[in-house]
Amino acid sequence: MDDRLGHEEDGSVQRNFDEGYVFLCALLNELASPILIMVRVPQLFPKKTAVGSIATIDQLCNALSITEDELREVILLPDILRYSSRPIPKKDGSLRFVHNPHFRLRRIQRRINNRLLSNQSFLSWPDHIFGSIPNQQFDDGIHAKDYIACARVHCESKSILTIDIANFFDNVHISHVLQIFRDLLKCSEIVSEVLADICCHNDALIQGALTSSYIAGLALYDVEGRVVERLARKGLRYTRLVDDINVSSKNSEYNFDYAKKIVEDMLFSKDLPVNTSKTKVQFSSTLPLAVHGLRVGFKEPRLPGEEVSRIRAAVHSIEMMAREPNYRTSHAYRRDFNRCMGRVNKLSRVGHKQHGGLVHRLHQIMPLPSQKDVQRAIKIVEKLEADFSLKRHTYWYAKRFYLAHERLNILKRSFPGITDMLRLRLKPIKARYE
Repeated sequence: MDDRLGHEEDGSVQRNFDEGYVFLCALLNELASPILIMVRVPQLFPKKTAVGSIATIDQLCNALSITEDELREVILLPDILRYSSRPIPKKDGSLRFVHNPHFRLRRIQRRINNRLLSNQSFLSWPDHIFGSIPNQQFDDGIHAKDYIACARVHCESKSILTIDIANFFDNVHISHVLQIFRDLLKCSEIVSEVLADICCHNDALIQGALTSSYIAGLALYDVEGRVVERLARKGLRYTRLVDDINVSSKNSEYNFDYAKKIVEDMLFSKDLPVNTSKTKVQFSSTLPLAVHGLRVGFKEPRLPGEEVSRIRAAVHSIEMMAREPNYRTSHAYRRDFNRCMGRVNKLSRVGHKQHGGLVHRLHQIMPLPSQKDVQRAIKIVEKLEADFSLKRHTYWYAKRFYLAHERLNILKRSFPGITDMLRLRLKPIKARYE
């Protein structure tokens, strides 16, 4: 009995020793292997990722899922019919004209965006370009492309140079657009001419065309990467958000003369003028540094304190409005509430600790539907049902379809039964617009 126990103990010890030895050997082998650290190299230039090219009009129509007749109708549209215009006041009191494309032109522009310019399987965007382009997926994760991600690049800077491109869209000539489609995206000459014609108006990009922001992002496709590289050698960080260029340094009182010259030379090489009235240099020794309205003197971008105060005041103002009898059912309250919620959500984007509390306060005073909203929702659904067979592929049908769902989101707060019934009626008549 004692001998058997002794043998069992010896066997247990041996097994433990063997397991430990195997583990130790594996650990030593792993430590002896060269350690590989994969570091992603920044992408300096836009890159066409799709194989092959769009060489014929037939291939272009297939890529955009349209017929040649539909394309011909748009190409033959007179200039006066391609866009309708309306003025919008700017901060300085002047007017900016925004142009709304003809519905046939809008449809093709949207397809160009979805199938080509915003599709990473077709085109990959460089690291330094931000704004109006989709987030990019790389091996090291998702790279955000909004203004907050752009400001984040310049965090912990001590000096910042800002340069603004004057009248950017108006100064991107159709010849540069043609070059983008032909030389960067490898389309044939005839296809490039057609695409440039669809994206331009009066031989330039136009404010309101769905493709303009994407094309503007590519306007410097063949020269900007080299500038970014040259600035990086000087320890400088470069970003462009549409027409706003920022170059930053972690050195105090940095002299940007060299950086300013090579950036301006780059712009002039593409016939792009500089808005000298908006060129500025910021130093942390004289004022808090800001990029796109966000403070960047920290590890993460922050909203200025006065902006946070204004957001809190806006929430308080909405709370006062909500106390008025029946005002929460009005369209005016709904508009003001949505605007306020949008401002509060900016706090979430920068990780501000007051976001949760302010959202909770707004959730207590959400807009409420009225009986009129019920009647309006029923009429919208009835109209969609009547138009479905002929208009389900149009932009305006899609707009009304999603407006109906937005109305039902509000309606559900007081009329859940009617809301569920209307949603069931919407299911078989979904918009088919792309």
